[in-house]
Amino acid sequence: MNIIVCIKQVPNTTDVRIDPVTNTLIRDGVESVINPFDAYAIEEAVRIKERCGGKVTALTMGPPQAETALREAISLGCDEAVLVSDRKFAGSDTWATSYTLAAAIRKIGDFDVVLCGKQASDGDTAQVGPGISAHLDIPQVTYIKKILQISAQGARVERMTEEGYDEVETPLPCLFTVVKEINTPRMPSLKGMMRAKSAKPVKWTAADLEADPAALGLEGSPTRVLKIFTPVPRKGGEMLSGSAADVSKELAELLKDMVV
Repeated sequence: MNIIVCIKQVPNTTDVRIDPVTNTLIRDGVESVINPFDAYAIEEAVRIKERCGGKVTALTMGPPQAETALREAISLGCDEAVLVSDRKFAGSDTWATSYTLAAAIRKIGDFDVVLCGKQASDGDTAQVGPGISAHLDIPQVTYIKKILQISAQGARVERMTEEGYDEVETPLPCLFTVVKEINTPRMPSLKGMMRAKSAKPVKWTAADLEADPAALGLEGSPTRVLKIFTPVPRKGGEMLSGSAADVSKELAELLKDMVV
């Protein structure tokens, strides 16, 4: 079973700062970590390998320092690592990112499962995983909370929904996005940390992927961030008091005056 787990390095802070000129995240001076949801994807990939055999390849797209995330993935049980890094990828939206990662997956070659966290903590779009499956033209099952069965013949999984969960069967190869309910990520082992220290992640540029230049980076992104700003705090307001019936009646009159 050959498994590819896509990960992203994100800022380790809730105090995200935005460059007012470029409308991009300011990463200088901010500690970076593996996207929390991707940690569950790594753990599940390693568990599948332990049950079915095979190997796990960690894949990320990012600046050169994203190599530290790949080394951490190796310390957690991944066998190989690939860093896709090129200035031509700068400004990629979710579409261009998923296109680039799909191109890297094709270059990696034979695979049975692609695993992703359900979303990244810095973007929260939950679009890259499904986008990869669209570019690869393979089935996808999102928000997986449990893998019931998996083999070369296919997989049966539980997909979380607002009402509970759906049980879904899918052929392989396929792409899964996972939620935090799926497992509890392990800590790096001493052996894993030693492997990570000596590991040499593969590094690919845009030229290595033989991708369409028009589909990469800002040029290949159909969506653009035109402006990011902090909303001006609202002041004032009016407090209503009294019984529920009186307050609701008074509120209705106030709203009527606003819209009429």
